[in-house]
Amino acid sequence: MKLPSAARHAKARQTSQASPAFVPRWFPPMLLGLALLLGLGLFSRELSDSDFWWHLKSGEWIVRTYRLPVPDPFAYTTALARPAYPGEELVRHFNLTEEWLAQVSIYLIWRVTGFGGVVLLRALLLNLFCATAGWIVWRRRGNFYWAVAAGLAAASVNVEFANDRPYLATFLSLALTVAVLESRRRVWLLAPLFLLWANCHGGFFLGWVAVGAYAAEALWLRVRGRPHPGDTGIYVWGAAAVLVSGINPNGFRVLEILLRYRSSGTISVLQEWARPQLWPPNAFSVLLVAGAAVLAWQRAKVRVADWLLFAAFAAAALTAVRNTALIGWFAPIAMASYLPWELRPRPIVQYAAAAIGAAALVIGVAEGRMFQLRAAEWKYPAGAADFLLSHDIRSRLFNTWEDGGYLMWRLGPREKVFIDGRVLSESLFADYARILYNHDATGGKDAFALLDQYGVETIVLKGFEFATGQMYLLAPGLADPAEAQWKLVYEDPAAMVFMRNPPPDVAALDSMRIFPSLEAECEVHLEHEPGYPRCARALGQMFSKFGDWPRARRWIGAYLDHPHGPDPEAEEQYRRLLTAIEPRP
Repeated sequence: MKLPSAARHAKARQTSQASPAFVPRWFPPMLLGLALLLGLGLFSRELSDSDFWWHLKSGEWIVRTYRLPVPDPFAYTTALARPAYPGEELVRHFNLTEEWLAQVSIYLIWRVTGFGGVVLLRALLLNLFCATAGWIVWRRRGNFYWAVAAGLAAASVNVEFANDRPYLATFLSLALTVAVLESRRRVWLLAPLFLLWANCHGGFFLGWVAVGAYAAEALWLRVRGRPHPGDTGIYVWGAAAVLVSGINPNGFRVLEILLRYRSSGTISVLQEWARPQLWPPNAFSVLLVAGAAVLAWQRAKVRVADWLLFAAFAAAALTAVRNTALIGWFAPIAMASYLPWELRPRPIVQYAAAAIGAAALVIGVAEGRMFQLRAAEWKYPAGAADFLLSHDIRSRLFNTWEDGGYLMWRLGPREKVFIDGRVLSESLFADYARILYNHDATGGKDAFALLDQYGVETIVLKGFEFATGQMYLLAPGLADPAEAQWKLVYEDPAAMVFMRNPPPDVAALDSMRIFPSLEAECEVHLEHEPGYPRCARALGQMFSKFGDWPRARRWIGAYLDHPHGPDPEAEEQYRRLLTAIEPRP
């Protein structure tokens, strides 16, 4: 006998609630909360980006003086450097002023909350950036699982951008712009958003791209007889937002500056401006190729705005590593929007995913890799700065690029630096490289002549560029017994300090301590960042040239014991060192 219809539905509901094929209602919100908490953990690693320090110092300067840092108050070489190309002064002004509002915000947050608050703010901004991708997917498809998958996929690329820089303002502002345009509600919010964005980071022109893409889609639909009621708001408020974005210290010259960046010799040697590697596969390249494949496969269904945004973001990402965040955010949206399957994992899969996420969170916290609410001061010359301050040393410095921002923060503006990450002069950077690598280029002045030219009296020196493993050859050059002009006066695993004329209360150290200091620096780096072991390779090569076989063996062996790519040269060198005859005493 068949049950009445109402009874059958009631029976089905009872069966579904009792069946293990259904998850309880509280589970999806719990899974979402777990994903957001995991994202916060992934994005809250210790504050270690070298550019953070000069942003922090610039914010302090603006707050205390009520003016922008123009002319440059922190590097004495800025005024000395000769222009290397027409318009370099324009680029310099842009670099000194474009991020003033973000810098003020960073400084005020630091002053109220310390480094922990800065780290949490960064984690929150990146989490919101990735979560916005999930929200757009949920709005388009109404599928919770596709939305969570899109957010996690975006995080897989953007975890590489967990740095405390103003570009986070561009990431979140772009995501909010697309979200507003997607919903076609409260489009007037674009005008104040663009005004803030244009004073936080030069990437605000990406907002123009987003407005243009949605305006082009609206026009296309109108031509095809399918206008949307919210199209007028996109035209009017989009145009207003673009116009308002010109209210910033550099007006609408951002695209001109960007073109000059691409032709800059200094920019070309910075890793973040290099073209990204597509092979071997990584999170960015997989999402790029997969996103393009899905759009091509479902091309008949793809919206005009999605075609335009994907093309623009892919082109930008393929030109520079720093732009891969754009595809990392938009490719998951494109894929989750057009893949023709409804994603409804079996309960066992959902429970397993939750268990894996919870385990990753617990392990990350237990091992100290998440919620690192601190600055990585082991990476910076804190001891050297303390030494200079305690002895009231005020003389022209030479310093390494990556330490310039930190020294600005600790010493400026009473003591000005030689160079830092603001990319203010091409000619200065060329001289800096000649000094650091202790060579003369095309018959020009050598390192020590250039130090004389700039009037340098104090050197604060690191030993390595850790990403590439290059050794800064100035350090072993200063250890040469024939070099009597410079005295080592301080050393620790983060930096060495040399002076021409130490004050009476500062004793000179044995210059041979330079080599143990280089070894200690590499040891600390391997402890904290074992994925970049090439400083050990550089030490092994240096000691091989000196004929110090035990130390050469030790360091080449340490390099090979850490993660590294194929390196038959180092492996062969290590085999030769194992059989090398020890020199007689």
